[in-house]
Amino acid sequence: MIACRCKVCTSGNPKDKRLRPSVLIQVGDKNIVIDIGPDFRMQMLNNDIRHVDGILMTHSHRDHTAGLDDLRAFNWLNKKAVRIYAEQPVIEVLKHDFWYAFTETKYEGLPEIEFQAIDDKPFTMEGVEIVPVRLMHHRLPVLGYRVGDFSYLTDTNFVPHDEYAKLKGTKVLIVDGLRFEEHISHFNIKQALELIEEIRPEKAYITHISHQLGLHDEINAKLPANVELAYDGLVLDLN
Repeated sequence: MIACRCKVCTSGNPKDKRLRPSVLIQVGDKNIVIDIGPDFRMQMLNNDIRHVDGILMTHSHRDHTAGLDDLRAFNWLNKKAVRIYAEQPVIEVLKHDFWYAFTETKYEGLPEIEFQAIDDKPFTMEGVEIVPVRLMHHRLPVLGYRVGDFSYLTDTNFVPHDEYAKLKGTKVLIVDGLRFEEHISHFNIKQALELIEEIRPEKAYITHISHQLGLHDEINAKLPANVELAYDGLVLDLN
């Protein structure tokens, strides 16, 4: 947190240094990214990512969209547009916020983006089945995603009960858990653990973590055996 001198923000543990939430899913030779926030550039550099085959958007808030301009690097490297899959209201926000990339008279070198409008129905992306999961982020409808045995639910404080069937059988779950205190639009730790108990994955990770939660190692020691805090650079092998 800018200008904060709390024990988390001054910690020497790299796991206490968190960029905005995002995840890269590798299926065969396909790289699928969920959300492209303002730290997208550094996340790609830090993890030596050479290509992106598609982007899944959860919602339109800037901490999940502000990295769109940096997709131009993948346009140049891969010699093609990058396809973004999002609900139509999210697409409209992106076109507004990054208007210069979507004008008829735009100049060479700006991001080349192809949009694919989706809803909460399953679809295929680059040969990979994607199952969107309807979530609520306070009053804002957002999407989580399931890919195979992996489910990713960020920026939410409510999962409609009729969406639970989509999550049944999930082996690895990543879920929003901002802090211990309740929040208007994010799960707190108690609520995240209740959802994990309901879904019953083999392993669960908590993401979208505030510095208010506490030190990574101290909080991890208090969580159930199958639950951990996620951290930047975490790699999961689902094979």
